[in-house]
Amino acid sequence: MGVFLTLLINKVIQGLGDDAWNAAMGWRWMLGMEAIPAVLFIALLFAVPESPRWLAQKGRENEARRVLESVGGADFAAHELAAIREAAGEEEGRFSELLSGPFFRPLMLAVALLAFSQFCGINAITYYSTKIFETAGGGKSAAFTSSVWVGFINLLFTLVAIALVDKAGRRPLLIIGTAVQTISLGLVGWMFHTGQGGVPLLLCVIGFIAAFAMSMGPIGWLFCSEIFPNKVRGRAMSVAGFTIWVSCYIVAQTFPMLNDNPAIGPARTFWVYAAISLFSLMFVLAFIPETKGHTLEQIEKSWRRSPTPSDLDVADDLEE
Repeated sequence: MGVFLTLLINKVIQGLGDDAWNAAMGWRWMLGMEAIPAVLFIALLFAVPESPRWLAQKGRENEARRVLESVGGADFAAHELAAIREAAGEEEGRFSELLSGPFFRPLMLAVALLAFSQFCGINAITYYSTKIFETAGGGKSAAFTSSVWVGFINLLFTLVAIALVDKAGRRPLLIIGTAVQTISLGLVGWMFHTGQGGVPLLLCVIGFIAAFAMSMGPIGWLFCSEIFPNKVRGRAMSVAGFTIWVSCYIVAQTFPMLNDNPAIGPARTFWVYAAISLFSLMFVLAFIPETKGHTLEQIEKSWRRSPTPSDLDVADDLEE
């Protein structure tokens, strides 16, 4: 939502003046208006309930029970509270524990998945979409319009992911999404290589954005929030968050260098992103398990069994 609103506002501001005005004043208004989606996000946070695990750990079990009952009913709430009490009895883990035993594998999966989610080039398109469409031969106005479409599709297919993730599962969406990403980015590179632009290029970029928004974007974070044992979840998520923002920084800094380099150019740059998306598809197929339908406590126990990607689907004994 924030990305779409920002791009839409930028498009409106860009149309208020000529190139000279935008260079002198327009960009200042664009930057300042980003406060609008930020304020909207803060307002929406007031409707988000506290985590039932956090509430239970603070001794506020009645509030935790109400949150859980709103999700799955009374029986579900009682079962989850019992599991939370059991897990809460463990001592908080140390960073050193992440590098050994059953905690190491989920950490490596999280780090790799989140790194792949950035190195596929998503923020190169998000940050530089206007420049990309201008490079392909579109004017400034057309480039801003295309960027708005990118933001809208990102929002729309994030909602698609929300609707499907608990029906289709995490793993199938990741497989489909990374496969479509690979094809779309390969086509974007080919269009730059052959000098094509306009609507066909926009459709290929939109295909990539849609695939990312329904898979690697939201599911990467969701998967990481599910796979860490309670004992080390806070520290492990800090490592995962550090990974994604370092990767984002690297992509944001290297894209202009690659895109503007005569020896590389936009075609080879997007082929590199396509290759990374292909590697991420192979990684998901080989290593990412399905976590749909399993509680955090069940997933924590499963790591001690060293599951293959399909084991979490059939490990009915984890219900015990």
